[in-house]
Amino acid sequence: MTDNIFTPGPTPNTVRTADGQVLTVPNDWVLLPPGDAALTRRVKAAGEHWVVQEKKGRKVFSRGVWAAAETIARIRAELEAERSTESYAKRKAADAKRRENAQAEYVEDFFGAVVAFLDFHPDHAELGQRLARAVTDHATPVGSGTVARTKRILVEQRAEAAVIAWMRHQTTGYDDMVIPRVKGKRREVRRMLAERSKELLARYRRGEANGDECPLVRALR
Repeated sequence: MTDNIFTPGPTPNTVRTADGQVLTVPNDWVLLPPGDAALTRRVKAAGEHWVVQEKKGRKVFSRGVWAAAETIARIRAELEAERSTESYAKRKAADAKRRENAQAEYVEDFFGAVVAFLDFHPDHAELGQRLARAVTDHATPVGSGTVARTKRILVEQRAEAAVIAWMRHQTTGYDDMVIPRVKGKRREVRRMLAERSKELLARYRRGEANGDECPLVRALR
């Protein structure tokens, strides 16, 4: 079944179509808020419904699903009955353990990719390990929304992007910069800072001494 997707209307019991038409929600419908994916999925599969989404910037946020109150109540009761069983609890525990193991494996794979990208000279190997761990700890948590969590690019590319992003925030003044609100200016500044970070990393790859006042050393201190 294809979703009927709307945006919020001018009043709580209305929605707006893509062409701007305002529709009133049927009297026997209620809004199922987002948050329970299984319940939402089953309600949408059960029959007629209206999906409400709202775009803010580049992101689209779910505002819930309108559907018959009787349908939502029935499916919610069925789900609660399923979730109270011992077999469901065991399955949830097994699923959680699989996710935990997969996350731990990914964290170590990502850490290895960061170490490989850094490729520091043996004289700076210990610093490289500390940097790799700092970047990994910051970038890999589930739900962090960082580049490390995307699957659109190879893990080697994620590692490089995560290192540069970490260094931009930790070893430069980027967070305190006042950047003109001119199209492309922020991208230009980030590109400039990325080149500085790459030059700093290159010195560590060559084994050059950078001193205790090096911004990278200070950030990891």
